[in-house]
Amino acid sequence: MKKKVVSVVLTMAMAGSLAACGGGAKEETTKAAEAAATEAKAETEAAKTEETEAAKADEGGEKELITVGYAQVGAESDWRTANTESFKSTFTEENGYKLIFDDAQQKQENQIKAIRSFIQQDVDYIVVAPVVETGWETVLEEAKEAGIPVILSDRQMQVSDDSLYEAWVGGNFVKEGETCGNWLADYLEAQGRGDEEINIVTIQGTIGASAQVGRTEGVGNIVKEHSNWKMLDMQSGEFTQAKGQEVMESFLKSYPDIDVVICENDNEAFGAVDAIKAAGKTCGPDGDIIVVGFDSVKAAFESMIAGDMNATFECNPLHGPRVAEIIQKLEKGEEVEKIQYVDEAYFDTSMDLESILKERAY
Repeated sequence: MKKKVVSVVLTMAMAGSLAACGGGAKEETTKAAEAAATEAKAETEAAKTEETEAAKADEGGEKELITVGYAQVGAESDWRTANTESFKSTFTEENGYKLIFDDAQQKQENQIKAIRSFIQQDVDYIVVAPVVETGWETVLEEAKEAGIPVILSDRQMQVSDDSLYEAWVGGNFVKEGETCGNWLADYLEAQGRGDEEINIVTIQGTIGASAQVGRTEGVGNIVKEHSNWKMLDMQSGEFTQAKGQEVMESFLKSYPDIDVVICENDNEAFGAVDAIKAAGKTCGPDGDIIVVGFDSVKAAFESMIAGDMNATFECNPLHGPRVAEIIQKLEKGEEVEKIQYVDEAYFDTSMDLESILKERAY
């Protein structure tokens, strides 16, 4: 393109010099000047056309993809599956991203390895759903030194310097636990059992995970308000159905009179229901034991409709779009809020669950 511009300038200069010549060659030089001017105009138009086409090509060409490394906890529950799908459907090439996904199989050491791998691959952003809250300082410092922003999803980290990550997206776990406790108080009151001695057991999530810590704390805050409630025992079901069943089997052998089992996710609740039935007891709205869970996945609605569970407290797994929004703001150099809660609700057997289930995305 630059060569054509030079050619145009030289042609115009030649035309000027020919026009300046005198003597008997006046008519000849005039014709030569006109021809040169015509050629110069044609080359100028050609240069403009080429510039326009190049600009259009730049506008319509492929944009550079933003590379995101996502260190996921694993696939321990229906909630986690929905959470993973939210990221995979959001961070696509069509949306301008390249996603590098890693399943840590619920092991912190695997997540740390994944983060270091992301750093070596020089990704643009790292997203982590941490298995537990502690033990991240060193690897986050490595990411910071590499100039790679880190965003936390679902579970939080306890770090001495919160500048090691840009933002956290997830549920308000303490509030979820308190909502569960308040629901139980209202439910027992409606059943005419508000003043009864109520024996409770809790199947906790993975010990040290933000959801476990927050939900245990939230429920505990409400238990303290009711002197007639007794927390018999708490053990980890590791957020899995198999472990939830195992823990509930143990509870039933140790405590013959259980009124309520609080499961810190729905999959644990499914396991608890299996254990209760296997022990010859009943559960749900018309049963011996009140069963509640957290997450509000579709299978929990099916369990409530079947009469096995009493309630489920939502933990919205669709974090992908919110994380993408944060990344776009960071790309523009904008500040983002450090803590970003997702909207959540609860559901119980008093509601039109079949209609709600039809509209559920997860």
